[in-house]
Amino acid sequence: MTENSPAAPAHISTKELVGRILRTEVRPHVGRLVVAVACMLIVATTTAALAWLIEPVLSEVFEKKDEAMLVVLPLAVVAVFACSSGANYAQAVLMHYVGQRIIADLQKRLFAHLMDADLAFYHNTATGTLISRFTNDVNMMRAAVSTALTGIALDFFKVVLLVAVMFWRDWAMALIAFFVFPVAVLPVVKIGRRMRKVSARGLEQVAQLTAYLNETFQGARHVKAYGMEAHEVRRGGEIVESLFAIIFKALRVRSLSSPIMEFLGGIAIAVVIFYGGSQVITGNTTMPVFMSFITALLLAYEPMKRLANLNANLQEGLAATQRVYALLDAQPSITNKPDAAVLEVSRGEIAFDGVCFTYGGDTPALNGISLTVPAGGTAALVGPSGAGKSTVLNLIPRFYDVTAGTLRIDGVDLRDVTLKSLRASLALVSQEVSLFNDSVRDNIAYGRLDATDAEIIAAARGAAANEFITALPDGYDTIVGEHGVKLSGGQRQRISIARAMLKNAPILLLDEATSSLDSESERDVQRALAALMAGRTTLVIAHRLSTIVDADVIYFIADGRVAEQGSHAELIALNGAYARMYLMQYADGVEAHGAARAQA
Repeated sequence: MTENSPAAPAHISTKELVGRILRTEVRPHVGRLVVAVACMLIVATTTAALAWLIEPVLSEVFEKKDEAMLVVLPLAVVAVFACSSGANYAQAVLMHYVGQRIIADLQKRLFAHLMDADLAFYHNTATGTLISRFTNDVNMMRAAVSTALTGIALDFFKVVLLVAVMFWRDWAMALIAFFVFPVAVLPVVKIGRRMRKVSARGLEQVAQLTAYLNETFQGARHVKAYGMEAHEVRRGGEIVESLFAIIFKALRVRSLSSPIMEFLGGIAIAVVIFYGGSQVITGNTTMPVFMSFITALLLAYEPMKRLANLNANLQEGLAATQRVYALLDAQPSITNKPDAAVLEVSRGEIAFDGVCFTYGGDTPALNGISLTVPAGGTAALVGPSGAGKSTVLNLIPRFYDVTAGTLRIDGVDLRDVTLKSLRASLALVSQEVSLFNDSVRDNIAYGRLDATDAEIIAAARGAAANEFITALPDGYDTIVGEHGVKLSGGQRQRISIARAMLKNAPILLLDEATSSLDSESERDVQRALAALMAGRTTLVIAHRLSTIVDADVIYFIADGRVAEQGSHAELIALNGAYARMYLMQYADGVEAHGAARAQA
């Protein structure tokens, strides 16, 4: 994606955000919403009917002592409550369905969008921040959507109909009752604005805490190895305290709405009692009418208070919505051209021609590099750390795009083919093995979900993995744990090789696939890699030079350029940088096996 981090979206007005929610999220559910609104109208009507019934109950039963009405009116009250209960249940179920469906659809859309993100986006965004979007931000949205969809319409209808009853009973008293409420609008709006800002800061702090926890838990082994528990406890405590301060401030701000409405409501009720009582005393109105009016006012009080609080709740949710939309709106920079063709690999030759690349700073990672990986052959990249070897490899699957120059497979510029067809032609085995907390079988079949058990077992045998897999407690159904933690490094690497074998792609990329293994595991993995490389175009990044002495061509990369190239024997005879690196490793005893082979 084009942005480095989704943490600081530009401010968007409440009207724009609510409008987008209605257009993109709410519109598909109009049918259910219409039914729900009809049920809300029934609930609101029955609430107003209860206030209306107070007058005949007092006048017909208590004043006139009408025995017939003593039966009719209680039955009417029961009927009103029955209608209200049924309609209330129906609207609640419908609105909760719509609210939860909106959030679920948004989460699915967000996840699908992130799956299309560039690798650079993941390198520049903490995993915890993305997890926070799916959990904390979406939960805030869920609360806001639920409150907005369920609360606004129902409370609004209740207030409107109860106010209608009040005006029907005594329009002058109704005007007096509502003179204080316009005064509440300004502080309520200001509270909402403050809530949006404070909530945004709180969400950022929650994302920071999530990222910190994810990082610390994954690094628990190193924390304990270096005795840094107290240091991490202190760091975590500082983040938690900062989050506490922000959340407490948000709660203080939000808590202002209810007291303001209660105080103003108390004034309104006091004025109504004074005015209404004087009207009853002077005979301008009757006690049943006044009681019907005051009942309507009291019934309207709670929905009015909720509507006042709604702005604060809504602004909290909109702060989260803005962050989620900022993530959804960020577009990947690496996409298919409109006329992109499907890549068909016939030979598998890879050619870099004057390729330059920068990660965004002033210093280029690659500076006019030209090299060729021969079709069906093996090319190796060696050189010091930071020379640009991994960058060369990462450009082939278009994890990044070249800044200048061209990169071709079989003469076709990679920017002219679809990403799907390009990556389908490649298999990657890296020193950083990615295994999922799933079965061995499913980890091998990752990338070819339609593979049969026979094909999976054949791939495992080819990777020298079948023997240790069958010795596991549940064989191929054994759950490997998060990142394959239940397996050794060599076992994880051989499962990764089996995955690549099963994919059976014509081009193979090996990124220091044996650098972190012990000697015994390395021998097993090297045999598996030899079987995997047979007949495939292979690009190898190697740290241990003994593993690439048989490569067709070796490129020594330094400062983003090809400093030397040739076969192992040619580079040794050249007595340059490659020869010095080889002799240094040999002197350290790392390359004894390779030296013996070279002498032979």
